[in-house]
Amino acid sequence: MRRAAVAVAAGAMAVSLAACGSAKESKGSDSSSSASAKKGDNIKVGLLLPENKTARYEKFDKPLIEKKIKELTNGKADFQYNNARQDANLQAQQVDTMITNKVDVLILDAVDAKAIQNSVQKAKDAGIKVVAYDRLAEGPISAYTSFDNEEVGKTQGEALLKALGSKATKSSKIVMVNGSVTDPNAAQFKKGAHSVLDGKVTVAKEYDTKEWSPDNANSEMESAISAVGKGKIAGVYSANDGMAGGIITALKAAGLNVPVTGQDAELAGVQRIVAGEQYMSVYKPYAPEADAAAEMAVALAKGESLDSVAKDKVSSGSAKDVPSVLVPVTALTKDNIKDTVIKDGVYTVAEICTGKYKSACDKLGLK
Repeated sequence: MRRAAVAVAAGAMAVSLAACGSAKESKGSDSSSSASAKKGDNIKVGLLLPENKTARYEKFDKPLIEKKIKELTNGKADFQYNNARQDANLQAQQVDTMITNKVDVLILDAVDAKAIQNSVQKAKDAGIKVVAYDRLAEGPISAYTSFDNEEVGKTQGEALLKALGSKATKSSKIVMVNGSVTDPNAAQFKKGAHSVLDGKVTVAKEYDTKEWSPDNANSEMESAISAVGKGKIAGVYSANDGMAGGIITALKAAGLNVPVTGQDAELAGVQRIVAGEQYMSVYKPYAPEADAAAEMAVALAKGESLDSVAKDKVSSGSAKDVPSVLVPVTALTKDNIKDTVIKDGVYTVAEICTGKYKSACDKLGLK
């Protein structure tokens, strides 16, 4: 997979998201695109998300995408949604249902990026454009939006080294708990993290965690503590916040408190950062990603060009030069909670600073 330049994506974002609504009809549109263009705002948009264990999908992605689609179509779009609950076979059935329902375009966040390829081909054969969302699905997709995933891994790795400070030496042992092998993003996170950590610290144990499960991450951390030694682990690379929760539970049970990374800025993760239990998360502003997916989907459904919204190109194993939007990310620590998730309205101070977190919030000036 060729990673597109974040600098281009970041520079294009403000203009591209605003400009999509005025995009002109593509000269190369096929007959199905031309037909859908005649529908105006009366289009059918399907959204398929992968799972509901990670809080972001139901709390942010789904409502943000739906809101933007309604906004772009004056409330006339028929919006259809399903969550696969981490079941690749169920998601394949959901694609079939969307085809039966004759959606004009499908926004797809794949449970298994490779297994979904046949379903993406089915959709194309039925004249349905597919926007790969957050994960680069295999198959003849028409567009893609996500974050710069290698940059996410680099951000996590750099933060862990910063947290370790003088302990960041080749003799220092860390544990890496990566995401699921069925998620292509997980491989990119891992690649980015290794590019920063390799040669600076020793990766004593490393795991690819099935289904991104916090329970599996907890078991892996317990195994790592036994294998590496209770007092010999300097820090933990966790690919996301959900797994970080399971990891920290295992660390606490062993009487350990070492720097742990995360991703997604989940509320529980932010609260652990406030409490000093988790060092950092990666804040990914979901609104720009959701808006880009909605804008591309509506444009495709209407038979319009993506030139004004998608300034990047990425390639997968089965698709080349896919029009794409990549959104930059930010390392979230206790020092910038106010300037990120609170400022952007993701969470309020009241939501973060409940009960046992109030004292820690007060010390950070979160009032």
